[in-house]
Amino acid sequence: MSDDILEKLSCPVPFSNYEKVLMAHGGGGTLSQKLISKMFLTQFQNPYLNLLHDGAILENAGNKIAFSTDSYVINPIFFPGGNIGELAINGTVNDLSMCGAKPLYLSLGFIIEEGLLMDELWRIVQSIKNAADIAGVQIVTGDTKVVEKGKGDKIFINTSGIGFIPDGRNITPLNCKAGDKIILSGKIAQHGMAIMAVREGLNFESEIVSDTAPLNHLVEEMFSVSNRINVLRDPTRGGISSTLNEIAQSANLGIMIEENKIPISAQVSAACEIIGLDPLYIANEGKLIAIVSSDDAENIIDKMRTSKYGIDAVIIGEVTEENKGKVVMKTMLGTKRIVDMLSGEQLPRIC
Repeated sequence: MSDDILEKLSCPVPFSNYEKVLMAHGGGGTLSQKLISKMFLTQFQNPYLNLLHDGAILENAGNKIAFSTDSYVINPIFFPGGNIGELAINGTVNDLSMCGAKPLYLSLGFIIEEGLLMDELWRIVQSIKNAADIAGVQIVTGDTKVVEKGKGDKIFINTSGIGFIPDGRNITPLNCKAGDKIILSGKIAQHGMAIMAVREGLNFESEIVSDTAPLNHLVEEMFSVSNRINVLRDPTRGGISSTLNEIAQSANLGIMIEENKIPISAQVSAACEIIGLDPLYIANEGKLIAIVSSDDAENIIDKMRTSKYGIDAVIIGEVTEENKGKVVMKTMLGTKRIVDMLSGEQLPRIC
């Protein structure tokens, strides 16, 4: 077939605001959303993909299965509190957990740049094993590729995972209703600022450490006291602001949060002020947002606080009928402001 015929059969690029892909297209904010919805979703849409969940929820012979995939390109590959290996395991475990699934099996794909030190690769492999053991998942298949020096950045990792969803769990923003409470499992912006502190050479009295952690055990603890958990999300790229905006838009309801209830450490707050970043937009790798029935919210919080991954859990707001599709924050001054989705890229290559 000639190039002329192929050109006539091809559809035009679905949006042309940008001639080239930018780093911001991978930032988890507005540009990411547009890239996914207009470039990918238009071509691949189906009932599973259209839900735009952290993973696909599939059904087979009456059994519900969650399937998720993610790629990790973080720079630096070693950072305070972790490295690219355990981050990859925890990230996919958490994506499955946010579907209400019990993660079971993972795959690993390595793209390794020529010249990576064997000692560094071994440290990454050992951290992967340790993270998988803690989460209780098995690595059951994988792939390894090596690219020429200069064609990669030390190492990239892809993980895919499968988990089974117990009966009675139906995690979707469509289940939200006005009055539901919004729970945040702990202090925000730890991961993004740990990466940024290393890059900028910032020194504090105590080191900022990534919060990377598996959340599947915490999620099971939450379900042990209530099945009225409507939404689970891990606010990674784009932070809690982008995650809450996605939920509000999907549910076509408003979200009201209170600034003075959002937990943040003094070191992270200081680092954000120094660099000029808003912690609401900074990535987390070991935190979750849950939207739950108001009747069960306190019981869920009490249970979460018995886990080291939920010890700082707190209710930060609620779902409302007002301002549908938007997130509004009551500030410490008593005023209200719209919290928009991240429009650019605050911190590139943080996961």
